[in-house]
Amino acid sequence: MYNKKRVMIPGPTPVIEPIRYQMGREVQAFGDPAFVRDYKELIDGLKELYACNGQCFPLAGTGTLAMEMAISNNTKIGDNVLIVSHGYFGDRFIEICSRKRLHTDVLSSEWGQIVPVEKIRAQLSEKHYAAVTISHVDTSTGVRAPVEEIGKLVAEFPETIYILDGVAATGGEYADMEAMNIDVMFTASQKAFGVCPGMFVLWANQKSLQRRKDLGLIPEYYIDYEKWLPIMQEPSKYFATPAINLVWAMKASMEILQSEGLKARYERHERNARAVQKAFESLGFTVLAEADHRAVTLSNLVYPEGVPDLPFRNAMLDLGVNVAGGLGPYAGKMVRVGHMGNIDENDLTVLLSAFETALRRIGYEVEYGKAVGIYLKEMETSAK
Repeated sequence: MYNKKRVMIPGPTPVIEPIRYQMGREVQAFGDPAFVRDYKELIDGLKELYACNGQCFPLAGTGTLAMEMAISNNTKIGDNVLIVSHGYFGDRFIEICSRKRLHTDVLSSEWGQIVPVEKIRAQLSEKHYAAVTISHVDTSTGVRAPVEEIGKLVAEFPETIYILDGVAATGGEYADMEAMNIDVMFTASQKAFGVCPGMFVLWANQKSLQRRKDLGLIPEYYIDYEKWLPIMQEPSKYFATPAINLVWAMKASMEILQSEGLKARYERHERNARAVQKAFESLGFTVLAEADHRAVTLSNLVYPEGVPDLPFRNAMLDLGVNVAGGLGPYAGKMVRVGHMGNIDENDLTVLLSAFETALRRIGYEVEYGKAVGIYLKEMETSAK
């Protein structure tokens, strides 16, 4: 029998019909006035939504390309960069910076914990850093960084660019570039925006745009701010072909975010996350991230003793639910579950029901309905 496949990994996330429709539209020329208008509305709308006083760049590419764009336009060979890492994807900045021939210092946390803000302050005080990087949420650990607190800290070092990797956060976790003193932020279409993979969005404030001007000619071509600025300001101009149908899909997603409101959207994510995390714990799983620093967009769950990784995830897949394995030191020891974007209570109820069934199929006894009941009760309580 065919089971509907529910993608409950940390990305890609499910694509709902209003967004899916835009992806399937008949393609238009990128110079068509109707498309030019749509692209401009996306660019300006995203800029306003996240309080960016500079420029928003929605472009074809992945989140990793956005990481390179952030580094390339804000640093030069020989600069110092401070990398604050809460896991696998925080560490990805290390190689990107190394290839750029930058000098890096890395502050790493134990997986599941954050780097204390005072430790970041002490490091920033030691030398001049051109930039500091941090992931809002690292999908390898499920840790959420104290973004606003770090922003206040970085404001004390006005020559340092604050780069926020929002790939697994933006559109779920709350962010306001101006209020949080974020200079550069980026995300990817397939995460909390709920669009298929293929686009990234990078926001650069005036401080970052000025840094790019001060650098002069940079080696990078496609991801150079200055190649794209004329197009972002007037999309009828040409530099490279835009991802036309993904622009439409991202516009539909943006309109959903605008309608819901960023704070309300975060609060919805938080209610779902805290309720489903309690439900997972009732089945014997341990949430890796410390309680005060847990993301609302995903949960990283350490298996109870006696639950084997691959048989469990295969049983979940047989039930039509796709979940992800652990990374790094937690490979084989953890399952990662996404609950971001347009995932709703019905999706999470099905997810928890599948958890219970899959556990029983592999010989780990749990009570049917226990986790589902806890989740629904928590959601009912939080709605009051």
